Amino acid sequence: MARLLIIDDDKELSAMLVEYLSSEGFDIEVTYDGLSAIEKVKGQQYDALILDVMMPELDGFGVLRHIRTYSDVPVLMHTAKGDDVDRIVGLEMGADDYLSKPFNPRELLARVRAVLRRSTISVDSEVLDDALSVAGLEMDSSTRQVKANGQLMDVTSTEFNLLSVLLRQVGHVVTKEVLSQTAMGRSLEKYDRSIDMHMSNLRKKLSENGLPLSIVTVRGQGYQLAAG
Repeated sequence: MARLLIIDDDKELSAMLVEYLSSEGFDIEVTYDGLSAIEKVKGQQYDALILDVMMPELDGFGVLRHIRTYSDVPVLMHTAKGDDVDRIVGLEMGADDYLSKPFNPRELLARVRAVLRRSTISVDSEVLDDALSVAGLEMDSSTRQVKANGQLMDVTSTEFNLLSVLLRQVGHVVTKEVLSQTAMGRSLEKYDRSIDMHMSNLRKKLSENGLPLSIVTVRGQGYQLAAG
């Protein structure tokens, strides 16, 4: 049974989500403020977090910033409808996905399941070699670890899957549709910029770790991992 933590100061919405997600077989905990959420994630094991952006004292961005210093637990953020800036900032800071309020609980359920699949299954569910290595970048699908020149590189579950798809197709263009389906577990949505933001994060990490690899945007097609 997957264990989820809901972090939201809206008690009425939280109660509704607890009832709905519990009926779908999830073990749910709730906290209504960011500081207690940080302590809970430090001391307990969760399969995913559902995190609201707008909270008093410490908002969702502050919570995510703290959590990413010690945990790569998948995080699904929900933001005010149409607030693209919040979505972009959340993804830049390491959120795995986002959802706009108001949302249909069924859509939230689908996003949660997709996030959980990303963190627990191999990309494409194919029988593939556990280890991949190109130009100093090593990926191990059995441990879901990434190393840059022998040193561990911090990546989120979504970033791991996206990078794995690109690495298996190094030198070839991979479409955004394929990336969304195989690495994020859902169809590509119109105006969805989540893949673009995850790729931006990965570019920074490859550069910061001194790897001779680049993620190239092929306009109108997708992305390509290039060596050299």
